[in-house]
Amino acid sequence: MCGIVGVISTTPVNQLIYDALLLLQHRGQDAAGIVTQLGHKFFMHKARGMVRDVFRTRNMRSLPGSSGLGQVRYPTAGNAYSEEEAQPFYVNAPFGVVLVHNGNLTNAAALKSELFSTDHRHINTESDSEVLLNIFAHELAQATDGLPLTAEDVFKAVRGVHRRVRGSYAVIALIAGHGMVAFRDPYGIRPLCMGRGEDGTVMFASESVALEGTGHRFERDVAPGEAIFVSLDGQVQAQPCAEHTVLSPCIFEFVYLARPDSVLDGISVYQARLNLGETLAKRVISTVPPSEIDVVIPIPESSRPSAMQLAQLLGLPYREGFVKNRYVGRTFIMPGQAVRKKSVRQKLNVIASEFRNRNVLLVDDSIVRGTTSKEIVQMARDAGARKVFLASAAPPVRYPNVYGIDMPTLDELVAHGRTVEEVRAIIGCDALIYQDVDAMKRAVGSINPNIQGFDASCFDGIYCTGDITVEDLERMAQERRSAGTEDAEDTSRLNLPNASAH
Repeated sequence: MCGIVGVISTTPVNQLIYDALLLLQHRGQDAAGIVTQLGHKFFMHKARGMVRDVFRTRNMRSLPGSSGLGQVRYPTAGNAYSEEEAQPFYVNAPFGVVLVHNGNLTNAAALKSELFSTDHRHINTESDSEVLLNIFAHELAQATDGLPLTAEDVFKAVRGVHRRVRGSYAVIALIAGHGMVAFRDPYGIRPLCMGRGEDGTVMFASESVALEGTGHRFERDVAPGEAIFVSLDGQVQAQPCAEHTVLSPCIFEFVYLARPDSVLDGISVYQARLNLGETLAKRVISTVPPSEIDVVIPIPESSRPSAMQLAQLLGLPYREGFVKNRYVGRTFIMPGQAVRKKSVRQKLNVIASEFRNRNVLLVDDSIVRGTTSKEIVQMARDAGARKVFLASAAPPVRYPNVYGIDMPTLDELVAHGRTVEEVRAIIGCDALIYQDVDAMKRAVGSINPNIQGFDASCFDGIYCTGDITVEDLERMAQERRSAGTEDAEDTSRLNLPNASAH
């Protein structure tokens, strides 16, 4: 998952892009980058690290111009440690194009081979975003055929991208001397929206909070398969560019990824989490009588709205029992699960008085590996809890995500191939309550009836693009193992400065 932003204005945009990236920092903490355009020249700075660490005053001064792009990265493909794989990416032909991308291409390997053998373009990193940039650049060259660029040429190039590329992609690209184009894949899996400032500035961003937080008015979401072209003087043209489109946003955005103060595809993230708490309350009642629960405690941060709603409906006290230390630095050498376990205690501390001699219901947004959940349950017991019940606002995560979330391989997912009772025994809680898949979809979808469905593949194993096979999942798992990412970093969700903290 990543956060992207693009701006066309009449005044310098470096500070504006920086501010927007801070608002999107929850979407990626591994690297950050900004590119600006002055005349026909691009100026770029990118590096590993958080936004506040990557950009110093001297870096900001070297980013002049009234149009530009920015990205924060949490890698799901390629090398997490490579500075070269930080975005934006640049190619010098045609015209000069820079691009930022949120998502994951499921046919990147085939496209890379095709680019080399047929399009005669060279890919220098393992990043699928560089593949996507070169596909777009090639299609743009084909569309213009040596003639001056028009908006219709840009739309034709995007149509070429949709024909060739599979997977999820929300994209913003800047074409030197001409303008900016933003587009989403035909399923609208990853979010992208557009807004305007009072001075006529046009901004695209992954989440509405980046628009509103920088003084821009949210105008609309970019539709699935649509491309919006903005000339350097702020003229906007839009066109559907895919033959078959269906809005199937990733439901994990609403469960966990997005900030609660964002609205994605007409759905308030905060309201979605309240609704998930409401449906979860019904599941709790069927498993544990509310009279056996003394207190409801959220696991920070994004489970709070669900936990509050659940507690209210059950008539139970809601208390904060964990304090998250947001200033713990990254643990760079994490050779195995034992070290990851230790990091949970570094990031969370208990308020023992809220647990002592009580039956507590812990509420989390989701359970992925189970290692974090197991340690948190033990922390509650160590603090004196008599019984520890655990409720997940999301259903069991049984399948990998292939559309841009760093979701572990099948053998790492605690719920894969196991019953709820088997997962409960591993985690060590007295009762485990999961959300129901259909109830989750209804709870989120009821906010915007125009949405016909969601990508909920990590819960139900149904990949909306229709091109994912068992062999693909095994190949991706093997790539992950060979890249050594499973134990190299603490990728637990507690490691992210989650949206609700802001």
